[in-house]
Amino acid sequence: MENKPISNIDFKAFEGKWYSLYSIPTLLDKNWKQTTETYTLVDGGHFDVFTTYHKEGKAEEKSITSKLFFDPEKPDGDMKAQFLWPFKIGYWIIELADDYSYVVVGHPDEKYLFIMARAPKMEADLLVDIIERCREKGYDVSELVTQEHF
Repeated sequence: MENKPISNIDFKAFEGKWYSLYSIPTLLDKNWKQTTETYTLVDGGHFDVFTTYHKEGKAEEKSITSKLFFDPEKPDGDMKAQFLWPFKIGYWIIELADDYSYVVVGHPDEKYLFIMARAPKMEADLLVDIIERCREKGYDVSELVTQEHF
């Protein structure tokens, strides 16, 4: 299977809260647990993203804001995330459920991966299938860590 962004996304349907269930984390979120991301569509040009998380072993909830940009000249799933201006990193939506119940976010170089859902849990069979497809796309799924949602 090829690692590539999906072509069509209903950005309005994508809006809202997502629970990060499993990830191959970036340096920024390496020790984060119970992460949620809430996407708000702004003027049809980008998403404002509000992320909440707990640092591993800490009870205090923390948060961070970022932006997610899309380019009308590219497939809808080919986006750029911006945590610190002016730097942007590749953010590819590589799989999205027809009913928008889960999403898989990858990277052009298979560096990181996020499996997110609208609920804090996912059916085990579905999760196994998603992970297998990610492995087939070139991701080192042995690096996946749980976000420990309860």
